[in-house]
Amino acid sequence: MGSIAQDALAGYRDPKRYGWLLSVLLPLLVWSGPLFYLRTGSVVLFWLPILFFYAVVPLLDFALGRDASNVPAGASEALEKDIYYRAVTWLIVPCMYASWIFLLWFGATHRLPWWTYVLLVMGIGTIGGFCINVAHEMGHRNERVEWWLTKLVLAPSAYGHFTIDHNRGHHREVSTAEDHASAQMGESIYEFALRELPGAFVRAWKLEEELLARKGRSVWSWRNEILQTLCLTFVLWASMTAWLGWKVLALILVSSFWANFQLTSANYIEHYGLARKKFSNGKYEPCEPRHSWNSDFKLSNYALLHLQRHSDHHAWPTRPYQVLRHFEEVPEMPNGYFGMFVLSYNPPLWFRVMDRELVKAVAGDPERVNFLPRKRERLLKKYFTPRG
Repeated sequence: MGSIAQDALAGYRDPKRYGWLLSVLLPLLVWSGPLFYLRTGSVVLFWLPILFFYAVVPLLDFALGRDASNVPAGASEALEKDIYYRAVTWLIVPCMYASWIFLLWFGATHRLPWWTYVLLVMGIGTIGGFCINVAHEMGHRNERVEWWLTKLVLAPSAYGHFTIDHNRGHHREVSTAEDHASAQMGESIYEFALRELPGAFVRAWKLEEELLARKGRSVWSWRNEILQTLCLTFVLWASMTAWLGWKVLALILVSSFWANFQLTSANYIEHYGLARKKFSNGKYEPCEPRHSWNSDFKLSNYALLHLQRHSDHHAWPTRPYQVLRHFEEVPEMPNGYFGMFVLSYNPPLWFRVMDRELVKAVAGDPERVNFLPRKRERLLKKYFTPRG
């Protein structure tokens, strides 16, 4: 079917077609430290994957630059129907599971320096973060294969409520004060995490309870999709513990937090300070591309299945990754997600860079800013008061 779809493109050949395989291959770098240790007995390369994702990728994004190309309108439909692009997301699932199991086996069966376990946990959590990323893509597809794969890929980090909260909650309330997954100007990532992480589960549970009630079912029904994925998580964690002992459970718990914090990091940077205007009737203006931060850096977009073209995603949520579009007049971040994550972990530096970027993005209009309430007056005075 892939070749048929390609023929339908009327001469257009997607230049990114095989670049998307980087979303499968780059996460496999987490194998490098353990494999090098097994061969040489040295732990020095345990730094490699962490340094690569959080130092090398941001530098390569700068070096390779941005990609503003779009799929021609006449080719979009055929590209959407080409099963190759779905197959790439399917392939990610077993690769991530193999990586997760291998790293946990390695950590549970080898005596290592304490700092190596920190890096190992970050590596396992990075795999969990890539799992959530592909779940984000597949969770917007109305296909039964993707429906099951999404549950499977969210189970390792116990984040099965993500799709419900994201699709039915975040997309509805994005860039408003009501949305716990939209960061406010002046809010650090650590403050944000304290309301976003618990808020995601609470909102998802409420939404699922309301949906099941409309169908005449209890929230404790086996139809509850949150419980379905939690059952998968329990089976998975129990199986790993039975196989590798209680030590592995500690690795699972800590790395799951880091995996889920990667999603929090993405949510933090994707809508920081941007607000949809509220009308007098209490309703908000429709979500438009300008209500999300975009990042068109090449390498990180390949690794994350165009997640960084977030402006188009929120304006048209069902558009698959291979045809997401670049827009000229949208807020643009100064680096890809990996670099922006590192920046966000240093709040003073983040505020220094991104508060000014935010003011430019909203053209100096404070009504388009989602302020942290307790800092609103100070930020208004600092950035929005006309200077004589």
